[in-house]
Amino acid sequence: MICAIFFEITESSFYRNVLTAAEKMVHAGGWKLNLQDRSLIVTEETFKIFSVSDKEEIRPENIIKFFDDPTKLKTLVTRALRKAEVYDEVMSIKDAEGKKKWLRCTGQPIIVKDKVQKLIGVYQDITEQQSNAESLKLFKEVIDHSNDIVFIWQEDGSMLHCSDSAAHQLQYDTEELSKLTIYDLDSRIDRVWWKDHFEDIKKRKNFRMEWIATRKDGTKFPVEISVNYLFYKGLHLNCAILRDISERKKRDLELTEALEEVKSLKNQLEQENEYLQEEIQRGLNFENIICKSKNYATVLKQVEQVAPTATTTLITGESGTGKELLASAIHQNSNRKERPLIKVNCATLPKDLIESELFGHKKGAFTGAVENKVGKFKLADEGTLFLDEIGELPLDLQPKLLRVLQEGEFDPLGSTKTEKVDVRIVAATNRDLQAMIENGKFREDLFYRLNVFPIYNIPLRERREDIPLLAQFFLEKYSAKAGKYFKKLSKATIEALMKYSFPGNIRELENLIERAVILESGTTLKPGDWLPEVKTAIAKGDFKSFEETQKDYIIKVLDYTNWRVSGPSGAATILDMKAKTLFAKMKRLGIEKEVKVKSR
Repeated sequence: MICAIFFEITESSFYRNVLTAAEKMVHAGGWKLNLQDRSLIVTEETFKIFSVSDKEEIRPENIIKFFDDPTKLKTLVTRALRKAEVYDEVMSIKDAEGKKKWLRCTGQPIIVKDKVQKLIGVYQDITEQQSNAESLKLFKEVIDHSNDIVFIWQEDGSMLHCSDSAAHQLQYDTEELSKLTIYDLDSRIDRVWWKDHFEDIKKRKNFRMEWIATRKDGTKFPVEISVNYLFYKGLHLNCAILRDISERKKRDLELTEALEEVKSLKNQLEQENEYLQEEIQRGLNFENIICKSKNYATVLKQVEQVAPTATTTLITGESGTGKELLASAIHQNSNRKERPLIKVNCATLPKDLIESELFGHKKGAFTGAVENKVGKFKLADEGTLFLDEIGELPLDLQPKLLRVLQEGEFDPLGSTKTEKVDVRIVAATNRDLQAMIENGKFREDLFYRLNVFPIYNIPLRERREDIPLLAQFFLEKYSAKAGKYFKKLSKATIEALMKYSFPGNIRELENLIERAVILESGTTLKPGDWLPEVKTAIAKGDFKSFEETQKDYIIKVLDYTNWRVSGPSGAATILDMKAKTLFAKMKRLGIEKEVKVKSR
């Protein structure tokens, strides 16, 4: 006989499917160990968690090899079997593929007749939750240790959370601070203001504002608040991040004070500039030119007149008078000052290289020309070219210079292409070019092309008022270089320098002071062996004073006009001054017709 019993399992299959789906959704796998026959039931999700396919791998004695702390799991299972203890622990594993995971491990003993018959459990993969928890912990550590203050306020003004840095910055105990409301923390905030503020937060979502924060001891400091709106678990929250901006405010204040100082200095400079403009208009202030002499003011007036033009200028005068400084002044006061001033000393260049230096050359133009070279004329394009010692320019090169002056073009050595340039020429020489023309050493046409606007740079002996100024300038310059402490020249030293003729002009004076600084010591430069010998001094009687010379000249003109002062043919017209001015000057100088008649 066969006895069979049939059960409808439709309902149980449904619950099994629900259970399987639930396991997948929560990443949990179940298992059951029957201690009577050692049978083991394992769900599909458990295999996935440990990345195994053999049920035997899941047995307690075998599964402990996957755990980073196998002893702990073994202890938990042993207590569950022997003492019927339930366990629920979070532990880390490395699955069969070596992937690290975090599992929630639970075990529940089944007791029958005071004896554990079965053990059921669940392994739940909580790696993602654990990672999030670790990240949150890290973020909290960062926030708590930052200098910024973090508050999370609820709509009613109560505090949901604050960072440890908030307690530190505001000098509160953490527990004490967490119990305070926004009204406790800042007495200036009332419920009406907070309600309006919170409504503004909801609308704007996030913004920045500046505020004054108050510490527990009552001291205040400026902060910048970053306000952020949050909606979390049905709560409207204000996440406020406060940053101390005391240092920034201090810098802003310093900057404001500095700007005020700059403004004050600007006003001062504008006033000084008015004075300087007057000096420039009078031709008395050009860069490094030191001058108070009336005679030299005439020279600077010429510089001022010619500088704004593009006119070729020829500066003549003795060696050492500072012709290069005048050339620089012409350039710096011209429309070409933004372009370079190129300087060429014709006396120092080898005769066979001066053409290449001025006009450039192409590679292979002559022996040694291994690459292209740009000449000084090309470098000075749209700027100024200063040709010092122009009298030393070779005669065979003068026609090429004349071509550039007349047509603004030249041919580099070895080139078949003509170059066009726009260059302003300022030339200088201590030679008598007219005498050189007579001797056939300088082209007459080139001279007249250079001599469009001549400037004669007077020697130092004709501007003696400038000797003390120049000497003081050189004293300070070379004292600094030599590490000495000279502050001024003695009266005796100035008198000795004023008597000397200085045939070498300013250059000789500079060399003289440099030598004196080396030889002498102290703070005042006194006369010494460095001074020129007496035989080179000039007797005062050799020269007339400026007023004596002026008096003689006026008398000479009056003699010519038969002592007529005013009128078209009078002396005042010839001297280009008003008759009243001339009468006043005659009176001051003691010029009288009777005196003149008696002198005849």
